Amino acid sequence: MNPPALDAPTQNFAQVRDRIRQELHKVVIGQDEPIDLMLLALLCGGHALLLGVPGVGKTLMTSNLAHVLNLDYRRVQFTPDLMPTDITGSEVLEEDPATRLHNRRFMEGPIFTNFLLADEINRTPPKTQAALLQAMQERIVTIGRETYPLPPPFLVLATQNPIEMEGTYPLPEAQLDRFLFCIKVGYPSEAEEISIVRGTTALAEEKPQVVLGPQDIIAMQKAVRGVPVADDVMKYAVRLVQATRPKKEGEPSAFPDAEKYIEVGASPRASQTLILAAKGIALLSGRVHVDFADIKRIAAPVLRHRLVMNFRSRADKVEVDDLIARLLETIKA
Repeated sequence: MNPPALDAPTQNFAQVRDRIRQELHKVVIGQDEPIDLMLLALLCGGHALLLGVPGVGKTLMTSNLAHVLNLDYRRVQFTPDLMPTDITGSEVLEEDPATRLHNRRFMEGPIFTNFLLADEINRTPPKTQAALLQAMQERIVTIGRETYPLPPPFLVLATQNPIEMEGTYPLPEAQLDRFLFCIKVGYPSEAEEISIVRGTTALAEEKPQVVLGPQDIIAMQKAVRGVPVADDVMKYAVRLVQATRPKKEGEPSAFPDAEKYIEVGASPRASQTLILAAKGIALLSGRVHVDFADIKRIAAPVLRHRLVMNFRSRADKVEVDDLIARLLETIKA
C-alpha cells in the first residue's frame, strides 16, 4: 500500500500527529506522550531511550509506529553473548565457482534499516553497545577499510528495564548523550487497562494503516530545522543546561542544587537538543515559532539521562526528575 503523500513539508504537523495517534490507538491504548516523543525524535533526526517495566507496550508501540510511517523495521534482542558484527554485519569470503577465486562480500547486519529497536540494550557488554555509536552519530558503518551509509531516515529506539539490574551493563555517558530523549513508559490507567484486556482477548484486532512514508519524514525533518527561534528563547535553553554543571568552589551558581546533587552536568549537545526538539514541538502544536513553554515541556526527556547524580542525591533520595523540576522553577525565562 502506498501512503498518502504530504502536500508540502509545511503541511499542518498537528493534523499528521493526530492521524498517527488515531492509527496507533487501534492497537496501543493510551501512551500519547511516549508516542509523541518517539515521533518527535524521528522528526529531529535523533534517537530515544525507552524506560519501562516489561509488559507496558514498548515493543508494540515501536513496531506499529514503524508500520504507520511505512519504515523498514528490525528488532535486535541484546544479550550478553551478542557480538558487534551481529549488529553491523561482516565481510565473508565467497568462492567463484567458475574461476575458483575468492572475493570478499559484505553481509549487512540488522542496523541497515530505517527503524532499529535495540531491546534491553544494557544486557550486552560495552564492546557491543559501542557498535551503535558511529551509526547513531554519523549514520554510517565502518567495516575494515570500507564505510557504508545507512538508509535515511534512521532511528534507534533502545529499551531498558529500570528495575532489574542483575546481569546488566550501564550505558556509558558518551552513548547516553547520543540519545535525544529518555522516555518513561508508565503503567496504563484502570480504564486504559480494561480496554487493553478487552481488545487483546477478542477474536480479531484492528490493523493500523500507513499514514506517511520515508520521503515525507525526510521532508518534515527539513521543515523542523527551518523553524525560527528567538534569541531570548535560545539563551534560556543554554542557561538551563549551563545551570546543571557544578561550579568550582567560590564561583557564583545560578542553581545551587547542582553542586549538591550533580556529579557531571549536561553537555552542549543538550542545548542543541532542547532547541531542535522545541522546534518540533512547535510544528506538532500547529505553530511556526518556538516559545519558552516548549523548552520547559521537553526539558525532562532531554536532561534526565544526561545528568550524572552523585552519592548525596541517593542518600537524600533526590530523583533526577525532581531535580529538573527544581531547575525549571529556579531558572526563569
